[in-house]
Amino acid sequence: MELITPEFGLIFWQLVIFLTVLFLLAKFAWKPILLSLKEREDSIESALRMADQAKLEMQQLKAGNEKLISEARLERDKMMQEASHMANQLIEQAKNKATEEGSRMIMQAREAIQNEKNSALTEVKNTAAKLSIDIAERILRRELADAGSQQQLVDSYLKDVKLN
Repeated sequence: MELITPEFGLIFWQLVIFLTVLFLLAKFAWKPILLSLKEREDSIESALRMADQAKLEMQQLKAGNEKLISEARLERDKMMQEASHMANQLIEQAKNKATEEGSRMIMQAREAIQNEKNSALTEVKNTAAKLSIDIAERILRRELADAGSQQQLVDSYLKDVKLN
């Protein structure tokens, strides 16, 4: 194999072209390319920061939602307990009212029975007194039908009055 060595003129022109291209790239292309890369890097970094911030906000929202759900459950449980307590109170009040009403009705019934009993006793006494008077009247009429019996009754009455 034979090695080819370039001539000085070729190397010179290649060097001039390379430096010219290098100068043109440095003057017109590298600054916009570097600027564009910098802008892209900044936008990516900004997007990553925004993504991290959004992630933090989502975590905070999730924690807030969990807290709200927990508070809502506690509030629901509290409301259920209060409703149960109120229902028990209403039931207890209804029982007490029913017991009081029952006692009042029993007392009224007892009073009515006692009044009826007293009325019946009074009627029985009146009837017994009327019967006694009727019987006594019939006995007296029979006993006092003649004048001798009447005189004998007056004498026994006067004798009893003198003894007392």
